[in-house]
Amino acid sequence: MPSAPLSNKIKAIDELAIPGNLPVMPLRDIVLFPGTIYPLLIGRSASLRVIENAAAGDKLILLLAQKDASSEDVSPEKLYKTGVVGKITQVLRLPTGMTKILVEVIKRAEAVRFVLDDDILAADIKLIPTGEGFDKKDRAALRRAINIFRNYVALNDNLPEELLLALDQIQQPQQLADYMSAYIECDFKKRQKILENRELYNQLLYLSRLLKEEIEILQLEKSIDSMTREKMAKSQKVYYLQEQMRLIRRELGDEADEEDDDIILEYRDRIHKARMSKEAREKAYEELDRLAGMSDLSPEASVVRTYLDWLCDLPWSKYTRDNLNIESARIILDEDHYGLQKPKERILEHLSVLKLVKSIKGSILCFVGPPGVGKTSLGKSIARAMNRKFIRVSLGGVRDEAEIRGHRRTYIGSLPGRIIQSLKKAGKKNPVFILDEIDKLSSDFRGDPSSALLEALDPEQNSAFLDHYLDIDFDLSDILFITTANHEDGIPHALLDRMEIIRLPGYMRNEKLHIARKFLLPKQLKANGLKEDQLTFTREAFLRIIDVYTREAGVRELERQISKICRKVARKVVEEKAKLPIHLKTSALRSYLGVAIFPERKLKHDKKVGRATGLAWTAAGGDVLSVDITLLQGKGGLVLTGMLGDVMKESARAALSYLQDRAKNLGFDDDTFRGRDVHLHIPEGAVPKDGPSAGITIAAALYSAASGKPLPQDLAMTGEITLRGEVLGIGGLNEKLIAARRFKIRRVLIPKENIPQLSEVASDVKRGLEVTPVENLDQVWDILNSVQ
Repeated sequence: MPSAPLSNKIKAIDELAIPGNLPVMPLRDIVLFPGTIYPLLIGRSASLRVIENAAAGDKLILLLAQKDASSEDVSPEKLYKTGVVGKITQVLRLPTGMTKILVEVIKRAEAVRFVLDDDILAADIKLIPTGEGFDKKDRAALRRAINIFRNYVALNDNLPEELLLALDQIQQPQQLADYMSAYIECDFKKRQKILENRELYNQLLYLSRLLKEEIEILQLEKSIDSMTREKMAKSQKVYYLQEQMRLIRRELGDEADEEDDDIILEYRDRIHKARMSKEAREKAYEELDRLAGMSDLSPEASVVRTYLDWLCDLPWSKYTRDNLNIESARIILDEDHYGLQKPKERILEHLSVLKLVKSIKGSILCFVGPPGVGKTSLGKSIARAMNRKFIRVSLGGVRDEAEIRGHRRTYIGSLPGRIIQSLKKAGKKNPVFILDEIDKLSSDFRGDPSSALLEALDPEQNSAFLDHYLDIDFDLSDILFITTANHEDGIPHALLDRMEIIRLPGYMRNEKLHIARKFLLPKQLKANGLKEDQLTFTREAFLRIIDVYTREAGVRELERQISKICRKVARKVVEEKAKLPIHLKTSALRSYLGVAIFPERKLKHDKKVGRATGLAWTAAGGDVLSVDITLLQGKGGLVLTGMLGDVMKESARAALSYLQDRAKNLGFDDDTFRGRDVHLHIPEGAVPKDGPSAGITIAAALYSAASGKPLPQDLAMTGEITLRGEVLGIGGLNEKLIAARRFKIRRVLIPKENIPQLSEVASDVKRGLEVTPVENLDQVWDILNSVQ
C-alpha cells in the first residue's frame, strides 16, 4: 500500500532534471501514481540489474506495468508504454535473496523508444504534462470523486480513516486525483487505464465509476457478513436455550432427557461389545462425547451417529472357524469344478500352511483366464471349502479412488469404501474376498483406484488399511484376497508385483462334455422346472453343440444353449405337446437351436502352395489360422490384407527380408522376388489379428509360394522370428495346443525356448500331437522339405 502523499516534496522533485533516457523496471499487478511512496520487492535478475545501475547514478527509473502479470517475458511489446518516473530512496537486501526498495513516484511519462544497453532495458521518455487548466467542469468532477472516495474509505475496512485527513492537505487537483487513484482496490488493468487518461476530467469520471462499483461490492459483502452473523447468533441462541431446557428437564425428572441419556448409554454398550482396536475405541468414545454435548437438531449430530453406527457394526473381532480338513476341502472343490488342477492344488497348499502356522499372510492370488472358465465361481468354492463368508466386488469401470478408500466425512452423504462396506455386510473379519475384473480398472481426475488397492493387496501393509471415512486403521490381514482378470496386460505393474498369478486355461472339448453332463444340464433342468428323467442328451448332441453352436474357451455360452433347449422343452411340457421323456439327438438340435452359429471348420489334410497353418491365442482361448501368400507381377512391394495389427505387419516384413537375403542359399532364382509383389492375406478379414507369433507361419507360407512346394495343412506352427532366422519363444502355448487338438492337427512346430512350458501342458492335450521344437528357420525348411 502506498504511503501518504508527497505534497510538500513534489515541487522540489519536479525541479529535478529528469534525463530523456531511463532504465525500465517492469511491474507485476501494480500500477503506481505520482505523489506516492511505494515499497517494491524485487527478485528477477533483470530487475536487480536495473536497481544496481540506477543506484550508481541519479537513482531515477521508469516504472512500467506488464500486460500479462504471469509472464516472465519483459520484452518491450509485453509492457504498457505509459508509466511513471520514480526515484529509489532506499535499498534493502533480504536474507532470502530478494531486494526491497522504496520508490518515490514523481511524474507520468511515456516510453517513446526502447533500447537494450548492457542487458539492461532502457527507454527514451517523454514526460506527460499535468495540471494545465482547471475549470468549473473539472471542479465539479473533483468534488463528486472526493465524496465517493470518502464513502469508499468508510466502507473499506482495509483502509485507515487517516487517508481522509490527507485529502484536505493536498491543494493541486491532479495530485488529489492521483492520490485517490492510488488507493482504489481494483484490477491493475483498470488502474492502468486511469494512469493513461491525460485529461483530468476524464480521469475523474472513470475514477468515480470504479469507486461506485467497488462500493456496491463492499456493501454486498457487508450484507452477506451481516446475514451470516445473524444466522450464527440465532444458532447459538437456540443451542443455549436447548441446554437450559435440558437442565430444567433434568431438575424436574423429565423422561425425555433420560431418553437422550439412554441413546448415549446404548452407544457405549455397543462400543464395548464391538471389541474394537484401541485406536478405534478411543475414536468412538471421543465422537460419543461430542454427540452428548450436541443438540438433537444439529446436522452434525446425525453425521456423528452415522459414523458411530459404522464403527459399531464392523466385525472387529468376529471370525468364522476355518475348515482345515484338507480331504474335505478337496471333495468340495472337485464337486464344484471339473479340472482346474493347478488352482485347486494351490488352495490346498494354502490350507495346509494355514493349518500349520495359524496365519494367512502370504501372496494374493490372481486368477487369469478367458471369460467363462470359472474364475469367480472357483472363489465361491474356495469360500465353501474353507467355511468362510464370500464377498465379491466388481472393479470393472471403477475410476474413483473413493470407491476403494471411501470419502472423507467432510462431504455430505460420505460413506466408507467398498472394502469396508463389504466387510460390514459379511459380518465377519476373515471372508474370502473376490476383486473381480481387476484388469478393467480405470482412472481419471478423481484419482487412481489401482493405487488405492496397493495397500489393501500388500500382505506387509494391509494390517493397517486406512479408509478415509473411518480415518482409523482397519486390519485386513485375515482376509483371503483373490483377484480375477482376463489379461495380465491390463493389470498395473505395481499391483501385478503383489499377486501370485494362477492361469486358468480354456477347457478342451472332452472337458466341456464332462462339465455339460455333470454340472450344466442338472443345473438348467432345476432352473427350468424339469426333472432329470424328462430330458436327456446323447453324447453326440453335446459335442455338436460344443462344436457348432459355441466358440469359447469357457462354458458360459454352452450353458446358455442348454438353457435355451430346456426352456423350449418346458414350454412343450406346459402345453402338453411333448412326449416325455425327450432324448435329444444330433438331428433334433436344429429345431431347438436353429442353424449352426459357427459352421464346423475342418482343415483339409491336403497340401497347398503358399498356404501355411498357424496357431493363435485369443481372449476366447486358442485358435487356428491360415496364412495365404501369392506372388504377383509388380514392383517388389508387400501387400497385407486381413485386418492385421502393426506387430504382425512387422513380422511379415521381417520374414520377407529374411527370404530375400537368403534367396540364393535357399535355391531361389534371382528373379524370384525381383519385380514381383507379395500379397499376404489371413482369412476372416473382419477379425483383428496381431502379435509376433505368426512370424514362422508367414515365413513358411512365403517359402512355399517362392519355391512352389506345397505344405500339408495338418502341420501347424507358432513362433516369432528375427532377421537372422532365429525362432523365439511365444506365450499361450497351452491354449494353442488345445486349439491344435480341437482341429485335429497332426504335427506342431514350436520354439525350442518353449520346451519348459511344454511339460506343464496336460497329457490329454499332447496325446496324438507330434510336437517338434525348432531353433531357427533352417530347421523349419528341413522339416518342410522332408514332409511327403
